[in-house]
Amino acid sequence: MKQHWLVRPGTIRLLWAVFLCVLALTVLASLITDVHAWFWLDGTFAFNAWYGFATCIGMVVFAKLIGRLLHRKDTYYDRN
Repeated sequence: MKQHWLVRPGTIRLLWAVFLCVLALTVLASLITDVHAWFWLDGTFAFNAWYGFATCIGMVVFAKLIGRLLHRKDTYYDRN
């Protein structure tokens, strides 16, 4: 049986490499661009990179909390 392309080890390594390159380019772009920040926080070094990472972590934690709150037993739909 052929594996889906997203679960193959070679694809996972390639995706990690691509994601790390995008992150590195984002950080490097913050060095060469002139940032016109509205607030002091969005003018900090590599704001886009660390804010995106922190937001991603926040979404995962929020989803886990919602999952625990809305979780039903395995026998929820059983009639007996």
